[in-house]
Amino acid sequence: MRVLVVGQGGREHALCWKLKQSPLVREIYAAPGNAGIASIADCVPIGVADIIELADFADKLKIDLTIVGPELPLTLGIVDEFQKRGLCIFGPTRLAAELEGSKVFSKEFMRKYNVPTAEAIACTSADEARDALKRMKYPAVIKVDGLAAGKGVVIVQSKAEADEYLQMVFDDKKFGNAADRILIEEFLTGEEVSFLVLSDGKRVAPLAPAKDYKKALDGETGPNTGGMGAHSPAVVLSGETAAVVMKSIVMPTIQGMASEGRMYSGVLYIGLMLTADGPKVLEYNCRFGDPETQVQMLRLEDDLADVCLKVAQGNLGDTKLTWRKEAAACVVVAVDGYPDEYPKGQEVEIDPISDDAVVVFHAGTVRRGAKIINVAGRVINVCARAATLSEALAKVYEAVPKIRFAGARYRHDIGWRALEQRKQAAAE
Repeated sequence: MRVLVVGQGGREHALCWKLKQSPLVREIYAAPGNAGIASIADCVPIGVADIIELADFADKLKIDLTIVGPELPLTLGIVDEFQKRGLCIFGPTRLAAELEGSKVFSKEFMRKYNVPTAEAIACTSADEARDALKRMKYPAVIKVDGLAAGKGVVIVQSKAEADEYLQMVFDDKKFGNAADRILIEEFLTGEEVSFLVLSDGKRVAPLAPAKDYKKALDGETGPNTGGMGAHSPAVVLSGETAAVVMKSIVMPTIQGMASEGRMYSGVLYIGLMLTADGPKVLEYNCRFGDPETQVQMLRLEDDLADVCLKVAQGNLGDTKLTWRKEAAACVVVAVDGYPDEYPKGQEVEIDPISDDAVVVFHAGTVRRGAKIINVAGRVINVCARAATLSEALAKVYEAVPKIRFAGARYRHDIGWRALEQRKQAAAE
């Protein structure tokens, strides 16, 4: 097969890395790709939002399967355009992708189909939001309705913090039209887990659960980011709870979307909070996670191309995915200042890493001549696989200093709380 991967981040590098191992795959193209992806695929200078151009490219080269990484092209209707031309593509249609594209839609959908989630009030102005906040206790969560690259969610501890954020949203228009509507949401406490499934619209196959770390700084402090690290297994999710998630959240979502005439095909990412009252949905995403994909691809034993092709053709059947018994961990090396203002254009140097269990995925890089240059907030993902999570983390943290660029920053505590909880559980 000739396969096209749409995207340019660490998630897409991990997908290309896994596809490269498939005996079914002859050629891999990435649009636009990055400096790391360029070593295993042909990078094509087409942006992720250029849907017509992407479809023309796939048509011209007779691409057998396209896998979409980021959410933007999905919400813009890339799947609809490809399907209209008879091109095989993995991902949900524009209508189905509204689960991620609109927080208000997804919240109303969950209410309709009794999917457990936080209480929330939709607002279209700062005044409405202030009234809603009077009814919610602090801390409260404010979410912009549309896509905001993982930065449109904030936890406010006080009226002053809320007012400051509301001014940024409604007066300063930081998020543009994405914030024409916002949600004022109840703050849930517990452990966060990323629960992903593949679906062809009827059947589902769960991926190995992962735990993502969203806060920018150590100790779960600082602003929310797109993700600063991850590990799989998630540790904090038991088999019994996973079964509850499948029954009370996953299946009602897939069946509810079918009832709405929005059949869901592709990968469905469910951000969960494991609360004292059971698992509740924080958010839906309509694509693979980032950085969850990086650790999941390190553990997946199946042929990714074969599995994605079955999903795209509506032929998932009774497919059950198999996973290495090992653990995988990922630490994101970002630029100091991310996710707010941060410098770009630094030269990135990567010293040789002798451990074969360590894999480096590029996120925000391009190649200029012989140099690798940073062009984003998240720059490099250092990942490793080992018999235990503590060993995988040790390998990652040993390798992280080999990534060097001006302003490099990373969290030093990815996975440690999960390991502590495991120790406590064992002691009890």
